[in-house]
Amino acid sequence: MAPEQLRVLITNDDGYRAPGIRALAPAIVELGYDVLVVAPLEDESGVGSARAGMVGRPIRTASEEEAGVTYVGIDGTPALAVTLASVGAFGRAPDLVLSGINRGHNIGVPIFHSGTVAAALTAAGQGTSAVAISIDSEDPAHWQTAAAVAGEALSWIVPEPAGTVLTINVPDRPLDRLAGVRHASLAPIKRSRITGTTAPTGEPMIELEAPRPNPVADSDEALLAAGFVTVTPIVGIREVKDDAAATALAKRLA
Repeated sequence: MAPEQLRVLITNDDGYRAPGIRALAPAIVELGYDVLVVAPLEDESGVGSARAGMVGRPIRTASEEEAGVTYVGIDGTPALAVTLASVGAFGRAPDLVLSGINRGHNIGVPIFHSGTVAAALTAAGQGTSAVAISIDSEDPAHWQTAAAVAGEALSWIVPEPAGTVLTINVPDRPLDRLAGVRHASLAPIKRSRITGTTAPTGEPMIELEAPRPNPVADSDEALLAAGFVTVTPIVGIREVKDDAAATALAKRLA
């Protein structure tokens, strides 16, 4: 199917005015896709797939135009943006969803906390294929590199089964300095940098530790550090049918 026949919803968890989404949307428009941009009014990082308070209340929106692209902000999460678009709140429902460009990487098993990744998984729950794309810097200098990779990734998922989801991490470097593109496993949960501590007030607090040495080979953590674009197909919640413990339980309940 030609790009102009495909409607792409672009969302993120950094907010509809964030530089990542402002770099991404024009790049996808330039490829010929019919682009719809709907994202949170404010930063909603780390909200996962939350859609709290979505039922039975009007949802505040705002919009502005920049370089011919209309950016719609909603008072809610990226998962809510995907849900609203999927039910036709902004016209024709999207054929594909592109979530990002997230500021900072999304690697390892804990990606389910990411609002950027959760938006893509929410799309899959609606039967729509999606890409979540992140750049490996909290202060990126090369947004256009990630935007170019995102545009290419859309062509990867078009021929795949509906509900396909890719999470992609891009090094913050010029396009011609990328080491390549590699399939990557998710770094195991034991590599998580999240740690608990206590604030001076005595209240509990979560912080991020510095990156750890010796990442697991072929994981997204290791390959991204080596300069590769990492690509990992992921799935959301589904019934387990090929696990020994689940099979044993099913037999007991039969």
